[in-house]
Amino acid sequence: MSGSPEPSAPSTSAGLKHPGRLKPAAHIVLVGFMAAGKSVVGRELAARNRLKFLDTDQLVADAHGPIPEIFAARGECGFRELEARCVAAALAEKTPAVISLGGGAVLDTGTQQLLRRATVVFLDTDLETVLPRIIRSGHRPMLAGDPVRRWEELAKARRPVYESLADITIDTRGLPVPVVIDRLTTILNEGA
Repeated sequence: MSGSPEPSAPSTSAGLKHPGRLKPAAHIVLVGFMAAGKSVVGRELAARNRLKFLDTDQLVADAHGPIPEIFAARGECGFRELEARCVAAALAEKTPAVISLGGGAVLDTGTQQLLRRATVVFLDTDLETVLPRIIRSGHRPMLAGDPVRRWEELAKARRPVYESLADITIDTRGLPVPVVIDRLTTILNEGA
């Protein structure tokens, strides 16, 4: 689709952007655009590696109710405050886990600082890949109005943040989940 962000430059070492920057016995944190597949990939990656899986969007919803209702009652700022607390709690877990963050969680500077102690994986994608998922999933408060235009705006604003935080970048466009997990597992094992 026109207006979709260009693919990011390939990372070194088959996806490992910063060789030697992986943190031993650290959380593996998945970041990326909404509907990039972070929860699905995270759940399967955790199961394959016998790790705990934490989805911070689900943690927020479990503690405070459905995300669209939080946005309606508290606005985006109120949601982000709750999200930052849930992310901090997940990252404070002592046992290494696979943690999926909501698309905007990385905008919080406190979260960015906490992520320095984790291995951060950016699941890169494009609008063509995520649009069918967005349509299937229903209401997403951040896409109110014109979902395509809003997604492109958010992608343009957030991509540099994801890229700056990522230890590993995986281009997931057109890849089935098992292939994404295989590639990620290979990269994690190479960097260990």
